[in-house]
This record gives sequence, C-alpha cells and structure tokens, in this order.
Amino acid sequence: MRFSIWPSPASPWSETLATVQHAEATGWDGAWYADHFMPNAADNSGPTSECWTTLAALAVAVPRIRIGPLVTGNTYRHPAVLAKMAANVQEISGGRLVLGLGAGWQENEHAAYGIEFSTIGGRLGRLEEACAAIKGLLESERTNLAGRYYTLTDAPLAPKPPAPIPLLIGGGGEKRTLRIAAKYADEWNVWGTPALLRQKQEVLDQHCESLGRDPKAIQRSCQAMLTITDDEELVKRISAGGRPVIAGNVARVREIIAEYRDAGLNEIIIPDWNLGPRERRFATMDQFIKEVAPAFR
Repeated sequence: MRFSIWPSPASPWSETLATVQHAEATGWDGAWYADHFMPNAADNSGPTSECWTTLAALAVAVPRIRIGPLVTGNTYRHPAVLAKMAANVQEISGGRLVLGLGAGWQENEHAAYGIEFSTIGGRLGRLEEACAAIKGLLESERTNLAGRYYTLTDAPLAPKPPAPIPLLIGGGGEKRTLRIAAKYADEWNVWGTPALLRQKQEVLDQHCESLGRDPKAIQRSCQAMLTITDDEELVKRISAGGRPVIAGNVARVREIIAEYRDAGLNEIIIPDWNLGPRERRFATMDQFIKEVAPAFR
C-alpha cells in the first residue's frame, strides 16, 4: 500500500512545504492538495491557497514523491486548459503527477466567482466530456470533440508530457461517477470506511465489466482522519465526528489499515488538518510511517 499526506489549503505555503518535505524525507509516498478557492462556510474569508500553482512549486521543491490535486473541480477550468497545465506540471515533476478530477461540488465558490454551477446532471455531463477531452489531448497528436459542453477542433497539445499522466476520478456516485471512472480512470478515490469502500468497488467493478474493462486496471484510494492515541474516550469522540477515521493505539490503527487493505485499497491518504501544529504533526506522521506503514509494504 501507498501512504500519502494531504496538507490543508488553509495553511501558509511555508507550512505546506515543510509538511511535504518532511513526508518525502521520512518515507511517505505522495502528497495531495485540495482544489478550492475559499472555505465551505458562511464566512468564506479564511485563507485558501490555489491548488495548481502550489503543485507546480512542490514539483520543483520536492523531487521524489507523487503529487496531485484531490481533486480538481472540473467546473473551474476548461479541460483543454487543464490538460496543458497538467502536461507542464508533469514535465516539471519528472513524471510524478496524478491528475485528480471531479465534477465539482462546492457551491459557494461558484456563486462568489460567477462560475456556472449547473445541476448534478450538468456537472457530471461536463466531467465525462472533460475526461474524453483530456485523455485525447494528452495521448493523441490532434483531438476533435463535438460534445454538448465542450468542443475541440483539430486541437494540439505540445509538448506532450514526458510520462503518461494517470487520471484519478474522485467521487462515489454509483450511477454516473463510478461509470465515468470505469470508462476513463487509472485511479479512483472516495472518502469512506472499509465497508463503504467494498460496496462502492462492487459497483465500480460491475461498470467495468459492462464496459469490457478489467477492474484491476484501476487503482483505488481513500482518505481518512488519523489519530494515534491510547485515550479510548478521545477515539469515541473522534469516531462520532462523521468523517471516516483511523483512530486508536498503534495496534488498532494497524487493524484498521488491514481492513482497508483487505477491502482492496492501494493507497490511504491522511489529511494533516487534525494533526496539530508542526511538532505534533511531524511526530504523528513519523510514528505512523515507522510503526504502522511497514506492515503493509
């Protein structure tokens, strides 16, 4: 299994860089970054760093681990522009980019910036066409697409990236999103418990079979909140918070990771925003990578 860190976009660049550099130096496999412009709250004034410029900087500053957006909101950028951005970051990184893409969900960003939010069906339709456009541009000399939402006419993309860019589709919608993932994705990601991951993967595999694609061709990942503690009352409080959690002492954390592994996961992504200030954050990261991760590699 791979283990990756997910720094908060609310953190200043100096903290994001320190976290990702520490992750690389201590044996983590990847770093992901959220693609949002503001907090998803009534007060949207909090700091939120931009995703793709951050990824480009990390591509230079951190030379080993995988990097990628988790995930790019398709509504924010035309897919041809996004494909150009991704190709350039792939060149800068030396082939370590994963292009995470989703339909877009955070409505307040669209309202504040005047970006069309559309309906769920409209966003998913755009996502499916965007996948076709991006795959075409990255893999073919010229791309034509006459879609409902996007049109490409003899469109080039040069220079091509130095290595193929895996396309990760984020989301768990069983009728449309998982079918789009089955058709286009090299990797798939969703928040979830091991039980939910099993359920979603059964649907994903069914879509793969109906499309004539080998389900094993798609890597699977999820994110969950991490807390390593002997305090059982704290574990109960954290577990009641609504997000999937990996919480408990080292032995229990290993058990939970094993449940994810047995559910078919290839990668677990750990958000850093509940790990505390730098010293405590790094200590938890170190403990996890030293005492938990080796059992699954």
